[in-house]
Amino acid sequence: MSRRYFGTDGVRGRVGEAPITPEFVMRLGYAAGEVLVKRATLPKGARSAVLIGKDTRISGYMLEASLEAGFSAAGVDVILTGPLPTPAIAYLTRALRLQAGVVISASHNPYYDNGIKFFSAAGSKLPDEVEIEIENGLGHSMRCRESAELGRARRVDDAAGRYIEFCKSTFPSNLDLRGMKIVVDCAHGAAYHIAPHVLHELGADVTPIGASPNGFNINEDIGATKPKALLEAVKAHGADLGIALDGDGDRLVMADPEGRLYDGDQLLYVIAAHRVASGALPGVVGTLMSNLGFEHALGKLGVGFARAKVGDRYVLETLVERGWQLGGENSGHIICLDKHTTGDGIVSALQVLAAVRERGKTLAQLCKPLKLYPQVLINVRVAKGFDWKAHPGIVKAKDGVERALGTSGRVLLRPSGTEPLLRVMVEGRDGAKVERFARQIAESASENK
Repeated sequence: MSRRYFGTDGVRGRVGEAPITPEFVMRLGYAAGEVLVKRATLPKGARSAVLIGKDTRISGYMLEASLEAGFSAAGVDVILTGPLPTPAIAYLTRALRLQAGVVISASHNPYYDNGIKFFSAAGSKLPDEVEIEIENGLGHSMRCRESAELGRARRVDDAAGRYIEFCKSTFPSNLDLRGMKIVVDCAHGAAYHIAPHVLHELGADVTPIGASPNGFNINEDIGATKPKALLEAVKAHGADLGIALDGDGDRLVMADPEGRLYDGDQLLYVIAAHRVASGALPGVVGTLMSNLGFEHALGKLGVGFARAKVGDRYVLETLVERGWQLGGENSGHIICLDKHTTGDGIVSALQVLAAVRERGKTLAQLCKPLKLYPQVLINVRVAKGFDWKAHPGIVKAKDGVERALGTSGRVLLRPSGTEPLLRVMVEGRDGAKVERFARQIAESASENK
């Protein structure tokens, strides 16, 4: 069954426009609550409970209240955390033995967007069948429970502290970060009061930027998707390394004093190579967007590689299917299943820092064996539901580029799972050709949309 509301990462859109309206979000909370109550196996008299967290967008207050009302009407108790990174909600849902976790966030999007995403009791993304069941429930009328059966709501005051301790626990206990100067860019997002404390308590000399949210400045010219501020701060403060997170704290990029930026493929390679040095690593899961050079470098380490569809939920599904523990996207979503159940920017950064510490090398030295191919990604705005395969001009342009590249590169066209965009990616050994070919296809898409 096709989805009407759920994308690759929950329900997302512009605030005030369907589906991100107070009425819809209340109905979404109610429908999710009904599904949870039906599916929960609880002792007699016990009540289902969910955890709700959010990032720092101004609309989070409104949507939090709407979700709370919907869950309460369905007879589900609600525990509110306030601003916390998405992976913190995954962790706390599992740690508190709750039936689900909900995050109000649009990740790297501007403040005027927002979204709702769910975690299961195990701290992983909801299975497709559960999301479809919730969607089906949205077509039913809300029937408020009797007053005696309504859900209660309360706030948990120590949520941030619990998550800080969890993050620190994923760093080797025999190591510390003393003597390291680190800039951490929190994107004015959910990790603003988490990431600096984690690094400081592990011994680093920390300079935070993007740590003054006001409801409107999340991801604004800062954070993992706009790393210029990080590069400038690392240089200005003479830092050893820089870490930039996105608005909800589940992805990262890193920078060094020489002005080099390290994406998800490079950071995942550092983690993988470190684990190979420490023991066996059967395989790594990437996505259709993962660089060919990354795949080839893993092969030289004797590590298997599999590509999943774009989206961290698909990386996770492939990891579980294969029984592997490490995977991620070049956008900076990295999943270390032996540390957490979902992608976590802070935890991933700590795994990279552990490799730097234990191997006594700089990030540049650790990445030296990895030779990435030039890769150009162009986003073309299209109408909702646009199907590029139905446009002969786009298909012709794509086929022509693939013939020209031969075996020295590849082309990938895919719709965004969260925005009305067609993503055009071309990769190959010759950077100038890659740039030209990507623009040819993008222009064709613009003409045919």
